[in-house]
Amino acid sequence: MKRVLVMVIHPDLAQSKINKRWVEELSKDEQLFHVHDLYKAYPDGKIDVAREQALIEAYDHIIFQFPFYWFNCPPLFKTWLDDVLIHGWAFGSKSGYKLEGKKIALAVSAGIDEEEYQPGAKYKYTLEQLTAPFQLSFEYVKADYQPMFAFFGAEYHSTTPRIEESATAYINYIRSFAALQ
Repeated sequence: MKRVLVMVIHPDLAQSKINKRWVEELSKDEQLFHVHDLYKAYPDGKIDVAREQALIEAYDHIIFQFPFYWFNCPPLFKTWLDDVLIHGWAFGSKSGYKLEGKKIALAVSAGIDEEEYQPGAKYKYTLEQLTAPFQLSFEYVKADYQPMFAFFGAEYHSTTPRIEESATAYINYIRSFAALQ
């Protein structure tokens, strides 16, 4: 089983119910999971590109964990994508494509219930449709994009039993992810 890099991208992890609990669970097995908290590493928002690229190069299995709001990711993740996945490293040259073949997936907490993310429902699109730009971006750099893990209803239905259930399901998801060849 491969060791997994979990890039946690939450602007206020201390106040989070879901993402914070997932990180607590991940921290129990540092042999399998390496947690990298982007907001903790870069409180000023200035990303050390060389450090991030070296970290990505060191792992074959990478999860990007974040809350989904305003139908997108937290701003530091967008900055990270723009700054780190650059021409000549991530794509576009003989020395590029450093993510080629790496297993990549999203782990997303969504405030809204899953039923609302459906054609004909309030938000009209599935979460998979709304996160398609991430899939396309990672496929563009030749990474092996995998199906996401999602928790729905964080805003109104994040009871302790549901949170605990999600933490167990998330760890099981990542263990299965880590077993991918």
